Amino acid sequence: MKYVNVRKLTVTAIMGAVASVLMYLSFSTPVIPSFIKLDFSELPALIAAFSMGPVSGGAVCLIKNVVSVLSTSTAGVGELSNFLLGLFFVVPAGILYRRMNSRKGALIASLVGAAAMAVLSLPLNYFVTYPAYSTFYHLPMETIMDMYRVINPHTETLFQALLWFNVPFTFCKGLCDVAITFAVYKRLSPIIKGTAG
Repeated sequence: MKYVNVRKLTVTAIMGAVASVLMYLSFSTPVIPSFIKLDFSELPALIAAFSMGPVSGGAVCLIKNVVSVLSTSTAGVGELSNFLLGLFFVVPAGILYRRMNSRKGALIASLVGAAAMAVLSLPLNYFVTYPAYSTFYHLPMETIMDMYRVINPHTETLFQALLWFNVPFTFCKGLCDVAITFAVYKRLSPIIKGTAG
């Protein structure tokens, strides 16, 4: 049992390091304001949640954001948001996968996780992240809205902006992680669990 725990801690730390690197490799997309970045740092967290349980998946989310906050440009707001969104994604997915331990179960679990992350991103951004950005950076909310209006001039409120842009973007980001996980998980799982022959 001691060996299993040490291995789990070690692999979780390694996955956290990989997630930290992926978090730094973020990039903008033309369909959403440039301050919102796309990255695949939840990928190692989802793999950890499937292979070692939801606690390991959540730990990977924590590790990558602790590393990121050391050189943050968002006063920690971005890291807090990223951490919570990651938890919304990988913890439900990990819990459901434990109850439905099959390929179909993994698909259902990961889609539920991606949907939960997308839906919960709306209240998180509306009540926490964007007000915090506006306060810490003395950035009027109207200035933030103007960034959305460049893409869609009909955007009138923050709620509309988050619903039209952030929620679909977050869901698509989750789907990308799901697709990559399904492509690599079968090969990585025996290595992670120490059962590779």
